[in-house]
Amino acid sequence: MQDFNIRPAAIEDMPSIHQLIHQLAIFEKAEEEFVLPIQQLKDDFIANKYKAFVAEFPDGGIKGMALIYPIYSTWKGECWYLEDIIVSESHRGLGAGKALFEEVIKLAKNTKAGRLRWQVLDWNIPAIKFYEKYNAEFEKEWLTYKFTYEQLQAFQL
Repeated sequence: MQDFNIRPAAIEDMPSIHQLIHQLAIFEKAEEEFVLPIQQLKDDFIANKYKAFVAEFPDGGIKGMALIYPIYSTWKGECWYLEDIIVSESHRGLGAGKALFEEVIKLAKNTKAGRLRWQVLDWNIPAIKFYEKYNAEFEKEWLTYKFTYEQLQAFQL
C-alpha cells in the first residue's frame, strides 16, 4: 500500500510546489532560468490558469507534484498539456510519480480531452523509460521552438 496521498493542489500548497519547481530547475541544470515569483504562481493558480496535483507524504508533507494546463487543438479540440511531474529526490522510487501521472491521465480522460501532450529532455533517460512503460507515442517529427521573455520584449512589431 502506498504511503502517500495524491490530491488536487490547494493555494496553501504553493510554497511546496514552488520549491519542487526550483529543485527541477537545479536538476535540469537551468537554475538561472527559474524566475517565477511565488506570488505569480499563486495568482495564476487562483486565476485557474493551471491545475496541479500533489503527492503528500506523512513523513514530510508535499514531496511531489504534477502541473497541467488546458490547450486547444484545431484538430482535436480541448486538450491538456502536462508541464511537469516532479518528485523530490528523497522520495523517488515509491510510486508517487506513477500515481501523479495516472491522476493526470484520469483528468484528461474524464474531461474527454482530445489529447494529452508533454515533453521530455532528450538526456533524461529515466523519464523517457517511465513514459515508454505507458506506451506513449513519441512524436519525433515535431520540433519545439520558443521565444524567451527577452526575445518577446525586444520584438519589434
